[in-house]
Amino acid sequence: MAPEPPLLSMSGITKSFPGVRALDGVDLDVQAGEVHCLLGQNGAGKSTLIKVLAGAHQPDTGTIRWRGEDVTLRSPIAAMRLGIATIYQELDLVEHLSVAENVHLGHEPTAAGFVVRGRAAKASTAELLKRLGHPEVDPGRLVGDLSAAQQQIVSMARALSHDVRLIVMDEPSAALDPDEVDNLFRIVADLTADGVAVVYISHRLEEIRRIGDRVTVLKDGRAVAGGLPAESTPTREVVALMTGRNVEYVFPERPAEPPAAEPVLKVEGLSRQGEFAPLDLEVRPGEIVGLAGLVGSGRSEILETVYGARKATTGRVLVGGQPLRPGSVRAAVRAGLGLAPEERKAQALLMLESVTRNVSVSAMSRFSRGGWIDRGAELGAAREATRELSLRPDNPAVPVRTLSGGNQQKAVLARWLLRGCRVLLLDEPTRGVDVGARAELYAVIRRLADEGLAVLLVSSEVPEVLGLADRVLVLREGRVVHEAPARELDEPRVLDLVMEGSPAS
Repeated sequence: MAPEPPLLSMSGITKSFPGVRALDGVDLDVQAGEVHCLLGQNGAGKSTLIKVLAGAHQPDTGTIRWRGEDVTLRSPIAAMRLGIATIYQELDLVEHLSVAENVHLGHEPTAAGFVVRGRAAKASTAELLKRLGHPEVDPGRLVGDLSAAQQQIVSMARALSHDVRLIVMDEPSAALDPDEVDNLFRIVADLTADGVAVVYISHRLEEIRRIGDRVTVLKDGRAVAGGLPAESTPTREVVALMTGRNVEYVFPERPAEPPAAEPVLKVEGLSRQGEFAPLDLEVRPGEIVGLAGLVGSGRSEILETVYGARKATTGRVLVGGQPLRPGSVRAAVRAGLGLAPEERKAQALLMLESVTRNVSVSAMSRFSRGGWIDRGAELGAAREATRELSLRPDNPAVPVRTLSGGNQQKAVLARWLLRGCRVLLLDEPTRGVDVGARAELYAVIRRLADEGLAVLLVSSEVPEVLGLADRVLVLREGRVVHEAPARELDEPRVLDLVMEGSPAS
């Protein structure tokens, strides 16, 4: 007897956007009744792949087979009609509508050709909520009044209100506490027992052990491993597949003694619910402090909260002894903070503008008078800042999109030098940078610290953190589990700390 074909088979899926090849021949097979985990770092292609599966993006090439037959998913409605539902991390619920109205939005109950509101929709919704183990949620209550966990249950009820055979869950546990995560896993187990397949996306590797059957790992738009057994594949192997570390690291020499100055950056009891626990840290002028941890440990979220791009739940940030206004990037920049974000092309650079404009954009008040910009002064200042970092080519008039990854990162750093920042926040500073340019960036970062800048560094590459930082805070699940001078740590020790308690690690 021939084996059953996969419920879903995606083969050779490619998808490009202007200047970016997001998917490069990805294959994914999902069996009925399994939890198939999709792993990869930010930018690996996970979001694009699930949007192709959801019908929100059309692939450039490749085939999708559903229950053994070729299909074309031209829209989210087409995917839903086949039985494919997607629950995104940012829930797409309508807050001013009731639970029942959200659950049946777009396919309201009808009788004799007319939409039936009220009692029938509420009764149907109540049955779905009971199935999900949350009969206490009132179908008539406004979604905007529910907790994050309850809103997620509503999204699941909406998916189950269709004849769904596959549910994609994108970071479903991100905003949940441990008890709510346990309930989520119970729901997933019940769904798969009924033959429903689940594609589960998470940065929390210990969750994959608990809930997953098989794992596919994406990196740089490619599937570097498919169908790995979730329970028995060593965590170290998964991390290596996600990061692809096989480069040489050449680091500048660090000072023999830590700086003795008073901290310029102090973080006291800072936290964000569902992302990281209360945290204390200090960074002195001339010091590089590194945050080490797996993807999903809260590293980037900490940097963005310090910078004011996310508003803290508790705690405060002080620069030079003065507290910053919570959730205000403007206040952070005025106080002397600068951020080089993880996704520099999308979050930091004006790709169609010149290097000059990219460098000067945070200090335009220096070059404008009465509504007019002194172009000569702007160009001169940008040229000085880029030369200080040896940015190539030595022509700040060229579009920043024409630069290599390493020189684009130097343009971001030059912006903050021109602004006169006191604290530099670096999130994955060498992502997309080749080996030779990495060594240059390491030297630049060390020199800036030696000249008195305070640096807070995040990297998914443990050798990079240990090689650059003077002091390291090790994170696991949003908590600092260890702090030590970098010279007292090595990569195996850090990996043991970040994966402590994980099976098969």
